[in-house]
Amino acid sequence: MANVAFLGLGVMGYPMAGHLAKRGGHSVTVYNRTGAKAAAWVAANGGKSAATPADAAQGADFVFACVGNDDDLRAVTTGPMGAFATMKPGCVFVDNTTASADVARELAAAASAKGFAFIDAPVSGGQAGAENGQLTVMAGGEREAFERAKPVIASFAKMVNLIGPSGAGQLTKMMNQIAIAGLVQGLAEAIHFGQCAGLDIAAVMDTISKGAAQSWQMENRWKSMDTGKFDFGFAVDWMRKDLGIVLDEARRNGASLPVTAVVDQYYADVQKMGGRRWDTSSLIARLKPVTPA
Repeated sequence: MANVAFLGLGVMGYPMAGHLAKRGGHSVTVYNRTGAKAAAWVAANGGKSAATPADAAQGADFVFACVGNDDDLRAVTTGPMGAFATMKPGCVFVDNTTASADVARELAAAASAKGFAFIDAPVSGGQAGAENGQLTVMAGGEREAFERAKPVIASFAKMVNLIGPSGAGQLTKMMNQIAIAGLVQGLAEAIHFGQCAGLDIAAVMDTISKGAAQSWQMENRWKSMDTGKFDFGFAVDWMRKDLGIVLDEARRNGASLPVTAVVDQYYADVQKMGGRRWDTSSLIARLKPVTPA
């Protein structure tokens, strides 16, 4: 059992912290900007809450964070009353936020200067994966710190892998989002085509999901596309944030991402339709007006 702090109790962080406490058996202290959310987590999972990230990190062996973006991450680490002010030498900070590779390298350097480790460890699997403890974790950082943190991370993950040095976890998550963007658009177009052709979409999906077209998106999102019920967790606003990070990085490293850039603009269209909180399968709404349930 380890002393663990968890910073950020959103739709992902809340269940992830819960798995650390219940499945992992760790002593968990949580911090959330909205104190009522932290109090609710403690009531459901035990452990305790703290008023600031610095208080939560005091005496911790591992500090986890799952917040919104680069600025949020800086606020809970190096900002006023941030966790880096109180973390002890030898501690490991595990960042599950989807953020830039630049901020991962920046914070890894800041952590090293203070005598502890920083691992960028974004996750994939969505809200359902977090709730079921079945996330995929892609990590960047030093091997020794990763190996110490891996059994703790496994409390909420089905796959945990070190990809490379600091920033490699975030770059891998960018690849993940690039792949997803094109898949979701292709699935939307296929279902739209089948609807226009008058086919039985359920029968089609049952058939082609057993062949070369099969994907996680097909298995898990064809129904939401067919019925126009876009309430499955990973919001369009979040996907646009992630794709913005991807496109910024591509401008730096020279990668050509024409499909990703187009799909990002398609998601901008969905936002204009009022779909900021619809899930990412709502791309089909651009092709044929659908009123979400």
